[in-house]
Amino acid sequence: MKKCLITGCEGFIGSHLAEFLLETGIRVYGTVYQESGNIDHLKGRLTTLKCDMLDKEGMDSTIAEARPDFVFHLAAQSLPSQSWLDPEETFKINVLGTLNLLESIRKAAIDPVIEVACSSAEYGPSNEAELPIKETNRLQPSSPYGVSKLAEDMLARLYWQTYGTKMIRIRPFFIIGPRKTSDVCSDFASGIAEIEAGERDTLSVGNLETIRDFVDVRDAVRAMWLLIEKGTPGEVYNICTGKGHKIRDILDKLISLSSQPIEVHPDPRLMRPSDEPIVIGDNSKLCALGWKPQIPLEKTLSDMLGYWRGEYVQRQPGRQ
Repeated sequence: MKKCLITGCEGFIGSHLAEFLLETGIRVYGTVYQESGNIDHLKGRLTTLKCDMLDKEGMDSTIAEARPDFVFHLAAQSLPSQSWLDPEETFKINVLGTLNLLESIRKAAIDPVIEVACSSAEYGPSNEAELPIKETNRLQPSSPYGVSKLAEDMLARLYWQTYGTKMIRIRPFFIIGPRKTSDVCSDFASGIAEIEAGERDTLSVGNLETIRDFVDVRDAVRAMWLLIEKGTPGEVYNICTGKGHKIRDILDKLISLSSQPIEVHPDPRLMRPSDEPIVIGDNSKLCALGWKPQIPLEKTLSDMLGYWRGEYVQRQPGRQ
């Protein structure tokens, strides 16, 4: 049985990837730093390893125990807003953590296929002439997070170039779905569920005019596995749909799924002047390998709202 290691297995994408790989018949090892509950339903089916990406000895032990055929490196500080508050920690986790992983693999004298999750944040602002964004577009990140991901990207490329490491780099765009937190879609869905549960009166919103390329997490993990199987080492691939959706339309779709009227309140504190007005990716390189998005946005949003409704039901008095 083939073995894989997922760093950041407890995270949003990591938990969905673990589900997918287990169903595919892969033995899954996953690093865990802080428990989130996202993989509680998988306990007994995968091996979790407590690991801090900044702990070199701990990382060496993790690689020695798992000896994986494939590695999905997802562990990261993944919030652009947090990167402004603590850029040093963002760089430590995203860059030094990646270096520790790659060094541990190199020293272990194993030769897995390694997929490193970089980010569409590396591209930064784009004008209309540059859309949709190809992998060859200029890289000009506009946050410490984006810069850290660019450094991670180049570090991964360097290890392929220098050591012949089987390195696949991915630049996911805006991945959404059940268990997602701390982004506009999950904020809308959780807020509506909270209103339905009687725990909140209004839904606060920020800029509704930006356009984003949203990908269902279940489509994204299929792409990630396909790239392990068919991707070319040393190459980088966008994971996106190639379609843009205005945030206002996302809000309207979620409100239409609500069981009651939703009062929306614009909140100036949620307005971000540096928001890129439009971000749409080009997925032709990925699609050439046989991938295409399958899950409609409406289903993704419905599933997200259903997830948050379940969370608020569990929080009601008398529920365990």
